[in-house]
Amino acid sequence: MDKMQDKTRWTKVPKVTKFLVFISLVFVSFSVSAAAQAASLFISPSSGSYSVGKTLTASVFVSSADQAMNAASGIISFDQNKLEVISLLKDGSIFSLWVQEPSFSNISGTINFEGIVLNPGFIGNSGKIANIVFKTKAAGTAAIIFSSGSILANDGKGTNILTGLGSAQFNLGYVGPTAPEAETPMEQVGTPSAPQIISSTHPDPNKWYQLKTAKFSWQIGNDIIGVRILIDKNPRSIPTVIYTPPISSKEIPDLEEGVWYFHIQLKNSYGWGDISHFRVGIDTFPPDPFTIQVDNGNDSTNPQPTLKFKASDALSGVDHYEIKIGEIHNLKVLANEVENGYYKIPICPPGKHSVIIRAVDKAGNYSLAIADLEIAPIEAPMIINYPKQLYPGEPLIIKGKALANSLITVFIEDERKEIISDSTRSNEDGKWEFVLGKILERGIYRVSAQTTDYRGAKSNLSEKVKIIISPPVFLKIGSVVIDYLSVIITLFALIILMVVIWLYGLRKIRLLQKALKKETKEAESSLYKAFGILKEELTKQVAELDGKPGLSKKEKALDDELKTALNNAEKVIGKEIKDIRKQL
Repeated sequence: MDKMQDKTRWTKVPKVTKFLVFISLVFVSFSVSAAAQAASLFISPSSGSYSVGKTLTASVFVSSADQAMNAASGIISFDQNKLEVISLLKDGSIFSLWVQEPSFSNISGTINFEGIVLNPGFIGNSGKIANIVFKTKAAGTAAIIFSSGSILANDGKGTNILTGLGSAQFNLGYVGPTAPEAETPMEQVGTPSAPQIISSTHPDPNKWYQLKTAKFSWQIGNDIIGVRILIDKNPRSIPTVIYTPPISSKEIPDLEEGVWYFHIQLKNSYGWGDISHFRVGIDTFPPDPFTIQVDNGNDSTNPQPTLKFKASDALSGVDHYEIKIGEIHNLKVLANEVENGYYKIPICPPGKHSVIIRAVDKAGNYSLAIADLEIAPIEAPMIINYPKQLYPGEPLIIKGKALANSLITVFIEDERKEIISDSTRSNEDGKWEFVLGKILERGIYRVSAQTTDYRGAKSNLSEKVKIIISPPVFLKIGSVVIDYLSVIITLFALIILMVVIWLYGLRKIRLLQKALKKETKEAESSLYKAFGILKEELTKQVAELDGKPGLSKKEKALDDELKTALNNAEKVIGKEIKDIRKQL
């Protein structure tokens, strides 16, 4: 009764007062300040399959395992064409106060919430905020995502510690196995409520996993004196294995393939409480082998042939196909998109392509199938009229013939292998004309064309034609026109004349060098002869100085000194003559 009165009083408080209370709770907290840690908002379950026209309940949770949080807000978007919110349930929420009551709009496809957890805040992996009850409206894939959100730490500063926003995606139209909700036997006043089960190995009860070892955990209060658990294949079993003192986690190894259910029940001084059931799906085998057939509708040029394939998986079922077509396409296709085992691929170019399809079951196991795909080209276009040579600045115009009413793509490749491409269309007679929308620079270009029909089928490239962009063979200066060939001939004649003059001068120099060498050699010979005669005459003249025959000692000494001087002079002059000969 007191709780009801408190809620009634709170709803009557003005919004401004609520906002001030919210601010004060966020910024004036009694908790010890701590560094911001990772926290996230997420939706559970995050996936599943549901029939159209049924209800779907998704729970909004906050995770803040390392640091206490005391406020959170968020905006959730959903596909209003496939889902419709019926109600928002706050039962079991960790929020003590709501700054903004949970609200929704089925027109815009949004859900809003903003609430507070009183001091000391919340720490944990799965703090429930609210339950959203949807009605499924149409078949297909429906996404539920957080478009924005915040999580404020209980640190006295209101630090936003949000690091992740989760999402969920549901397949509508097909119903697979789902986890049963907690069942409540005849309720006894004061007994524990059904605990929330968390699995670190198999977190989503609506999914399948390959891991055979399952780990479960749950929270127990100070009043809990016993825990009773059981794992079997019955979704509604009553647990029988008792643990006292109570445990808060359990690891179960070597589970066989299939669907298992983990059951747990807590006990306090009033007795055993409600039971929680948690589904675990285990599948370690890949889908059955399958084959691929290619159906091109008896048209080898069909750019979008249909692939016929269908894989089966007896346990978890095929979830999707991963299709790789050569180096062109990498596709992920949901199993329900392969209608009756047929899938029409995207447009592919002509040629041979390998097709690899991987069938992946709901646990992530897969099997492969491989096939070859060959698409024949359509008729290639012809380039009929084109300029073999253009002057710089002139437009490029090309004409040709191809399939009627088709797209013609023209490729222009320069000497650096760089390609310019543009397109035109052929008329009903198949004739086409292409005018390049830019001016080409000087150089040599190779031009080819390719046809694409209304289906997207392509041809091979046409034969390449060569076009030369070069200046004209004459130069115009004012009113005088000079032929380039005449200029080249004149320059060539001048070069020949200069070469002849140079050769003539070189010949004259060589003749002069030859004459000088001869004269130098004769001069050297004459020099040695002259010095020999001078030495003989010197000795004769010295002997006649005293009027006596022969040389006296003084005459001998004088003769030797003069001869030495002559020898030295002869060596110096001879060396200079040799140096002159080397230079020549």
